[in-house]
Amino acid sequence: MRKVFAPGCALMIHDDNLVEKAIHFLNTGIETIEQHSICCRHEPNLPSGTQVINACAGCGKRYNSLYEGISTVSLWELFDRSNNFVFPDYSGAKMSIHDVCPSKTGKSVHDAVRSLLKKMNIEVVEPLHTREHSVCCGNSYVKTLPVAEAKKHMIKRANEMECEEVVTYCVTCAKSMYNGGKKPRYLLDLLFNQPTEIGIYEPDAWNKLIADFIEEH
Repeated sequence: MRKVFAPGCALMIHDDNLVEKAIHFLNTGIETIEQHSICCRHEPNLPSGTQVINACAGCGKRYNSLYEGISTVSLWELFDRSNNFVFPDYSGAKMSIHDVCPSKTGKSVHDAVRSLLKKMNIEVVEPLHTREHSVCCGNSYVKTLPVAEAKKHMIKRANEMECEEVVTYCVTCAKSMYNGGKKPRYLLDLLFNQPTEIGIYEPDAWNKLIADFIEEH
C-alpha cells in the first residue's frame, strides 16, 4: 500500500519545519512516506489504494468521502502507536482541550489525542462540550457574520475552557482560541516540544490566506 502524508494547508502555512519533523518521524520505519501537498479540495491524483496520513480532520473527512479508492488515517493515531518516539515531559501541566467540529472526526482520533497528552504528562481538563459533543471554535461564523460577531463566538467557546492553555489539533482552532483570550498549544508543537507561534490570527486575514493557499495548491 502506498502511503503519503498530507499536512493540510493550515499546517503548511503554520510551520514548514514542523511538517519536515512530522515527515522525518513517519520515515523512521521501513516505509518511505512522501509529502502530498495538493489541497484536499482538489483532485488528489493519487492511485487507487493509497492511504493518506492526515493532520487535519477536515482533510480526513474529504479523503474518506470524496475520492474513491483513497483511505486515510490521522497522524495522531500513528504517533500514539509509535514505539520509538521520545515524548517530551510537561510535568503534569494542566491544559484544557478543544476538539474539532464533531462532524469531522471520531472516537479513534479523540482517544489517540488524549493518549498522546497522557504520554507527555499533561493533565487534560475537559470542557463541558467535548469529544463528539464539541462545538465549533467560532471560525465557521466568519463566512456568515461580520468579523466582530464571529469573534464573540470564539470568545464564548474559549470561555468554556477552564485552563489558560488550550490544546488544539487544528491550526485554525488555535487561532480562534487566541482570539478568545486563551493560550493555544497546537498538538504537533507539543509533541516536538516547541511553543505555538500564533502568527496571523485576525479571522478575515487568516481565512483569506487559507483561501489563497488552497487556490495555489
